[in-house]
Amino acid sequence: MYEFTDDCLIGVEKLDNEHRELFRIINEAMNLLGNEFKEDKYDDIVQILNELKDYTEYHFRHEEKYMEEINHPELLLQKRQHMEFTAKINELDAIVDFREQHEVLEELLKYLVTWLYRHIIGSDIMIGKMMPMEQWEKQPKFVFSDEYYTGIEFVDNEHKELFRIIEDVNQVIMNDYVHDKYDEIVRLLEELKNYTQYHFNDEEEYMTKIGYEGLGAQKKAHDAFINRLEELDLEEIDDNQQQTLEELMEFLTSWLVNHILHMDKKIK
Repeated sequence: MYEFTDDCLIGVEKLDNEHRELFRIINEAMNLLGNEFKEDKYDDIVQILNELKDYTEYHFRHEEKYMEEINHPELLLQKRQHMEFTAKINELDAIVDFREQHEVLEELLKYLVTWLYRHIIGSDIMIGKMMPMEQWEKQPKFVFSDEYYTGIEFVDNEHKELFRIIEDVNQVIMNDYVHDKYDEIVRLLEELKNYTQYHFNDEEEYMTKIGYEGLGAQKKAHDAFINRLEELDLEEIDDNQQQTLEELMEFLTSWLVNHILHMDKKIK
């Protein structure tokens, strides 16, 4: 059974309850997969897929509406991720007549569990923790201020370096004298990805050493952030550099600030 644990809570009761329902559907599919006494599972698979499509449409609509209400900067990304999920479920629905039932169920479960954990921990978790837009706009976005100190010296030093790299990216974006910023941005994003991986490894080793109970949630959040960097569409960046990069900066800084304030500061 896949348990909806506290590290999946985003702090918005309605959305948390809907995520719990998605876990229930996942467990329904898992129980069906493990039922060795039922040979023909076609109708059950179709029923689960239809339930999943209907409920995710219902949930995504609520989630996007809430994000619109709070002016969440990740709304467009969330919409894109929701569309990709819906397309995958429709794809599985289309092949259920032509593929071996056990195989379809295994693929469905693997995709659901991987996508849902990653989506909640990597994207949704920030919905409930994101500071109000009017407060965010007043923040010194690229400055490592006193409120970000965790009290763990090497962690704080590595966070400062992440802020420095993000500030370098911002300086390139804001340089009006350079028209084509693509090569420099790609270089800096690669530096950011490499350093972030280095930092996350250090942080996770430390949490393992001290037996920190929140290690699992931290790993999921770290993996989701790295995956987000790896999935950057460089063609999209090149075609619409300024707008795409400004949106990226909004994500990088808001994610880092909220991750430090709401997760990393609990480590010590």
